[in-house]
Amino acid sequence: MRIANLRGRLVVRAGDGVIDVAEASEGRFDADPQAVYARWAEFMVWAAKLDPSLARPFDQRLLDAPVPSPRQVFAIGLNYSEHANESRMGLPAEPAVFTKFQTSITGPYAEVSLPTSTVDWEAELVVVIGTQARHVARTDGWSHVAGLTVGQDLSERTRQLVAPLPQFSIGKSFAGFAPIGPELVTLDEVANPDDLELGCSVNDETVQRGRTRDLIFSVPVLIERLSAIVTLLPGDLIFTGTPAGVGHAMEPPRYLSPGDTLRTWIEGVGELSNPLVEGRRHQTAGV
Repeated sequence: MRIANLRGRLVVRAGDGVIDVAEASEGRFDADPQAVYARWAEFMVWAAKLDPSLARPFDQRLLDAPVPSPRQVFAIGLNYSEHANESRMGLPAEPAVFTKFQTSITGPYAEVSLPTSTVDWEAELVVVIGTQARHVARTDGWSHVAGLTVGQDLSERTRQLVAPLPQFSIGKSFAGFAPIGPELVTLDEVANPDDLELGCSVNDETVQRGRTRDLIFSVPVLIERLSAIVTLLPGDLIFTGTPAGVGHAMEPPRYLSPGDTLRTWIEGVGELSNPLVEGRRHQTAGV
């Protein structure tokens, strides 16, 4: 199943069209795309019986973030060994966890404003939690997942790496720095959720390409390690890490510029296409 956010309303994909959930359920389920995760198991049973003839045409470009307001957003750094190597950092013994604040979330085709000349790309598989998870064994990790979506962990490198203490969360949470979408895809829609190709391109030049089988900490392990400390809630997001190929590690470093188009894809899940525009200038103090 593929669900989406069409101009603020929850819809289910059916062929080339969509079915409005609130209308088709006669109000049983809310139109708010975020609300469905609190009733995920019930929704899946209902949606499996949907009549595809209810689908109507829609404009793909009107899709917004399928999970627009999660209570918690977790992000994992250095979760591919080649990316850790290009970043000149050692391999982590535990998942390197930070957050992207909720207001950074935007849609799959949204314009993203660049606040500086040192904004970088990071293509990522994003996991959406479907059922509350606390002290979960890795063997049960996937059972707590509602589905997958495509994400970008856009990163303002100057603020992220400011001395003396790097500030990952704030440097990666400017408005629009977390495009996700275009849909949430349930696990039965992909051949092997543990082995998906992902990557991104800038102006049609591929800059990242990797496979999720190369994650240092797999999705089930991330759920195990996170849920050992915090409670994962329905609708939470986990940005699982980025493969090698970020601009900051290039010689010389390369960053995004106004006028660029950033495309991000994951095999069997979907593709983002975000144009970059000039934004209000941000100056990191002391830099």
